[in-house]
Amino acid sequence: MAQPVQGHPNVQRPVLTPQIDPVMQARIEADFKPVDLAVGGPGHAFAFCQSHKVEKCDVCKVDFTALNRISKIFITNPNLRCPPPPNVLQQKLSQAITNTKDEGNSLYKANKHREALAKYNMAANIAVQRPPWESSALFREELSTVVSNRSAALFELGDYLGALVDAETVVSIRRNWPKGHFRKAKALVGLGRLSEAEQSVSLGLQFEPNNTELNNYKEELQKLMHVQKETAGLPAPAVSNAP
Repeated sequence: MAQPVQGHPNVQRPVLTPQIDPVMQARIEADFKPVDLAVGGPGHAFAFCQSHKVEKCDVCKVDFTALNRISKIFITNPNLRCPPPPNVLQQKLSQAITNTKDEGNSLYKANKHREALAKYNMAANIAVQRPPWESSALFREELSTVVSNRSAALFELGDYLGALVDAETVVSIRRNWPKGHFRKAKALVGLGRLSEAEQSVSLGLQFEPNNTELNNYKEELQKLMHVQKETAGLPAPAVSNAP
């Protein structure tokens, strides 16, 4: 099949047919598993498990959450015919995340931790709406910052377990960021797990040995462990200077 060349209607330009990579095609077919599903929602563009008509079904062992999120993006953006290049970012989304997070920070500084928590929840919900084809590094940075702040708010509210869960999320998506390890250590101290907190601080210092926040908290933690050992009637361990 050919198309006419602009300005030269009698000259035909051949249309190039994309070549299939046989190795990639073999990998796709090897991983392909047919799944029974039902469709519904606006434009019948959303997938659900066939038996229970839910988006995520533990019984059927299917999860269409990510697929439906992409469908929603295309449904709400009818002019978006295909994913844009990864360097094209939704500036309004970034601004909404930043503004909501900053509102939470202001409330946190005013000791209104429960109100700050609500703002951080809202900012996290906005952050996870970033389309999967946009920069994953930006996604990790935005989400980890918001969840780290939420961990701090939960800690101040006395929900040390919730603070730990958020801190571990931060570490999992942005492992080399010292702040996540600091948040995790604080939550573990709140739970009375000082030895694990020390390990978390040490791990964070491996990524940034001169981090002031972690080094200061390490000294504070060692004092707490010293007091704990003395209270228990056991000799205090030697203080290690190794990060």
